[in-house]
Amino acid sequence: MNLPSAVYQERVKAETLKQDAAQQKIVFMLDQLCKSLATYQPAVHSAGGMFGALKSIWQKPIQPPKGLYLVGSVGRGKSMLMDLFYAQVPVQYKIRTHFHIFMQETYKRFHVLKQQSGKGGDPIPTLARELAQKAWLLCFDEFQINDIADAVLLGRLFEQLFALGVVVVATSNVRIENLFQNRPGADAFKPFIKILSQQMNEVELNAAQDYRLGRSENEQRWLIPCTMHNKEQLDHVFLRESHGVPEKEEMLLVMGRKLNIPHAAGDVARFKFADLCDVALGVGDYLALAQRFKTIILDDIPVFNPENVNVIERFTMLIDVLYEQNVKLYVSAETDFEHIYRKEDRRSFFERTISRLNEMQGQNWGNVARAV
Repeated sequence: MNLPSAVYQERVKAETLKQDAAQQKIVFMLDQLCKSLATYQPAVHSAGGMFGALKSIWQKPIQPPKGLYLVGSVGRGKSMLMDLFYAQVPVQYKIRTHFHIFMQETYKRFHVLKQQSGKGGDPIPTLARELAQKAWLLCFDEFQINDIADAVLLGRLFEQLFALGVVVVATSNVRIENLFQNRPGADAFKPFIKILSQQMNEVELNAAQDYRLGRSENEQRWLIPCTMHNKEQLDHVFLRESHGVPEKEEMLLVMGRKLNIPHAAGDVARFKFADLCDVALGVGDYLALAQRFKTIILDDIPVFNPENVNVIERFTMLIDVLYEQNVKLYVSAETDFEHIYRKEDRRSFFERTISRLNEMQGQNWGNVARAV
């Protein structure tokens, strides 16, 4: 078994990573979790049949190792460390995903099971067992709780998952105790916070710098302001990235709904900002776009009104999905991405968006797979 620490040191020697004491501390914790998981298998994946049933009667339940909740500021290497761990951990049944995407897929499956179970049926135990059979190690990037519906579903689902022996590793910008705090219904979420604290070791990553800053930038992808000249520049980008494929209108089917793409050509799609972020779209829509197109062009990004929280949250979701799917993004905007949302009005999640947008300006972004 190749431990995360060994791979980390190889990358430091190769100068693809910079040695960081805070990251090194986390890497050693990931080593220990790797070793624990190497000999762990939950009952839900044990051998079936009569022998399996008899074995479960006399054998003591195997105590799962505690997962890891890695919290810290944006750009400190949380996702890189989790991906390093995921690549090395010797677990056959494992899943690594962005938390937005996990929630979208979970809701889809929940509604299918709800219909199948009929009136009064509870799909949560079935959903939890299905997930546990797919993977007993779940790795989530950007763990966060945005609304009461997510809070209620996750509280019940994760209680079942932990009971089935599933181990969770997650990155987040928010401490466990602060998840979904100061929002309506927060008190009902406290039992879930207690479960997370019992099942996961929370550790903070205080790396020395934001490693997403200082990326090379040979071309501008964020054009300021929204002038005719800059829109013409994006016309040229559209032609170049589509390799001359004729432009057309296209439709994508997302969970039974039609999503209109007004300008599509080859692997490129173009939208006005309002058509993506000022309408009732969600993670599923953005994921469908990111999986269909390699390049997204977005016109007319305004300076955000802090009162229009829905628009800001949709834009944040869009960037999360495009980042996770390694999609190129070209925009025209009224100002640079550090100032489209006034600093005095910002919530912590938007700091992550700024950091990701900065990384997405690099000349190689979208041209090669994102390194782990």
